[in-house]
Amino acid sequence: MSDQASTQDPSVVTTPAVRGRGMSALRDYGIIIAFAVLFVVLAFASPAFLTSRNLLNILDQQSTIGVIAVTGTLVLIAGGLDLSTGAVFALSGIVAALTVDTLGVPVAMTLAVICGLVLGTVNGLLSTVGRINAIIATLATGIMIRGLAIALTGGQLVRVADPGFATLGRGEILGVKYSVWLFLAVVILSVVMLQTTTVGRYIFAVGGNAEAARLVGIRVHLIKAVTFAISATAAALAGIISASRVATGQADTGIGLEISAIAAIVIGGTSILGGDGAIWRTVLGLMLLALVRNGFNLLDINPIFQQIFQGGIILTAVAVDAWVRKEAT
Repeated sequence: MSDQASTQDPSVVTTPAVRGRGMSALRDYGIIIAFAVLFVVLAFASPAFLTSRNLLNILDQQSTIGVIAVTGTLVLIAGGLDLSTGAVFALSGIVAALTVDTLGVPVAMTLAVICGLVLGTVNGLLSTVGRINAIIATLATGIMIRGLAIALTGGQLVRVADPGFATLGRGEILGVKYSVWLFLAVVILSVVMLQTTTVGRYIFAVGGNAEAARLVGIRVHLIKAVTFAISATAAALAGIISASRVATGQADTGIGLEISAIAAIVIGGTSILGGDGAIWRTVLGLMLLALVRNGFNLLDINPIFQQIFQGGIILTAVAVDAWVRKEAT
C-alpha cells in the first residue's frame, strides 16, 4: 500500500494560504451575499418594501450617517478611530443655527463646516504629534465638544426662522432629496481619492505598516491627520443637513452616531486594525443595517430582536476580520 501523503492530490491540499484566501473572500464579498439575500427576503415579505417611497426614505434617513461612515472608513484604514463625530455633528448644526440670522444661510453653513475641519485637525494633531491614542483623544475631544454645544445653547433648542435654512435638508432634485445627492457625492469623491490618488495609496500604506511607510518617506503623521480632518468635516456637513431638516440646532442630537457609523464600516469588511478596506463595502454595510431596521419596522417585529440581530452581525464581521489576519500570518 502506497503512503497516503505521496498519493494525495496536491491540488486539494488545504494550506493556511488557501484558507486565508477563502476567509479574505468571505470578508470582502460576504457583505454582497448578505445584502442581496436580505433584500430579496424583504421584497417577498413586505409589499411596501419595494415601493419607491420606502427605498428613497431609507436613502434619505441613512444619508447623514452614511457621510460619516464613508469618511470614517478613511480613518480606520489609516489605523485610527474617530469617536468625536457625533459631537461634531451636533456642534456644527448649532453653529449654523446660531449664526444664520447674522451671516445668512450660505456663510453660516460654510462656517459650520470650517469648524468641523478645525476640530478634525485638532484630533489629528493630538493622535499623531501629541502621541495620544486615537480612541482616547477623540473620546475626550468628543466630550469637550458636546459640552461646548450645551454651553452655547444652554441646553435649549435653537430654532431658525429663515426658510432658506431648511432647503438643504428638505429640498429635492428629480424627486431625490439633496441629502442623498450629497451622500453620493461624498461616496464618489472618497472612492476616487482612495483608489486613484497618491494620498489614497499612502492611507493604505500607513494603516498597513506605519513604520515601513515612514521608512520609505511617507509623512505618516500628516496622512493620519488628513483622515481625521476629512472625517470631522464630513460630520459637520452631516450635522448641518440634520439641523436643516428640522430647522433647529440641538446639543443632544447625534448621540451614539459614531458607534452606528463604525458598525457600518466594520460590517463592510474594513479591518479594525487598519490597512484594508473599501468604500463600497462600507456603503453596503450601512445599507445592510438600514434594511434590518426597515424590515423589522415593516414586519412589526419587536425592536429588542433587532438589536440582538445587529449585534450578531457586528460580532460576525469582527470575527471574520480576526480569522483572516490569523490565517494570513
